[in-house]
Amino acid sequence: MPFLLYLLRKILPYLILLVALVFIWRSCKDLFLGKPEETVQITHNTVLQKIEGLGKMELVRYNFKDVVEYKKELSRWLPNSRSVLIVAGEAVGCIDMNQVTRQDIQFTNDSTITIKLPAPEICYFKVDHTKSRIFAMEYTYFQDATLVDEAYKYAEKNVRQSALNAGILEETARNADKILKPMLEGITGKTVVLVPNRKTENPVVPPKR
Repeated sequence: MPFLLYLLRKILPYLILLVALVFIWRSCKDLFLGKPEETVQITHNTVLQKIEGLGKMELVRYNFKDVVEYKKELSRWLPNSRSVLIVAGEAVGCIDMNQVTRQDIQFTNDSTITIKLPAPEICYFKVDHTKSRIFAMEYTYFQDATLVDEAYKYAEKNVRQSALNAGILEETARNADKILKPMLEGITGKTVVLVPNRKTENPVVPPKR
């Protein structure tokens, strides 16, 4: 027992010194070695999921007001039915971010991401019945409701075509860089380069009810 106490008294100072050195090293190693730089990695899958979460991004809205004349021949022996509508409508251009794939995302370097965008499209188009009205009807032959319904359906298709003729797809593509670029840079924390899809064909989309 006296030998153990003697040995403990001999070793104890060294143990205390060792513990002190370990504590000092842990506290001050950054001063000698420098603080390691934090690295943040954003994988393709993470970015893709965040982009898909945006869904269909509405980038431009066109509002229309037009006078639509709709004529229908019911019989060659009778004058044509005629209805005139004052129509208000709207069409919205968007880019469907759900169509972005992993192959469309390229990490150019540590600070830059290049993303190929889907083609712009018309998300929906519709006639605003609260702002539209019937201006005149002639020779309806007791088919007023049918003629008005057909006239509005024709006007609805005309809203879509008018938006295409006015360049809604081109403006949607231009607005992508203005609106999507800062949004995606905020999501990824990197510089984003958007590559527009030059495809201009727009699929037939149903009108919004």
